[in-house]
Amino acid sequence: MSNVALRHHQAANPLSSRDRSVEGLVIARWSWGLIRDAGGVLLDRVPGDEDLPGEIREAIERSGERITDLHIWQVGPGHHAAIIALASVDPNQPSHYKARLAKIHGLSHVTIEVEQAQHHL
Repeated sequence: MSNVALRHHQAANPLSSRDRSVEGLVIARWSWGLIRDAGGVLLDRVPGDEDLPGEIREAIERSGERITDLHIWQVGPGHHAAIIALASVDPNQPSHYKARLAKIHGLSHVTIEVEQAQHHL
């Protein structure tokens, strides 16, 4: 390689191999955090210090009403969304059940599906 070509190559690649290694570690750490967080969302993970499923069941399930399907996921820091399917012997409008959930902190978006139960629950 000629002297001019060597200087051009060095100018085009100013980072040393050690600098590239540090960059690689930074990118690897960021990637691992992204994979961990995305995996939690995909698996409907709720942080361990929260009992949102229990709180939701306590607020919704009464005599004659049972949750048949419940999905909760984090949509932002301290904010969760839920999809709730329930069966009731005497069903009400979804707004009735949403009102029961209003006191649960961090539950920002709720979708409720109500079905008529075939027998007393």
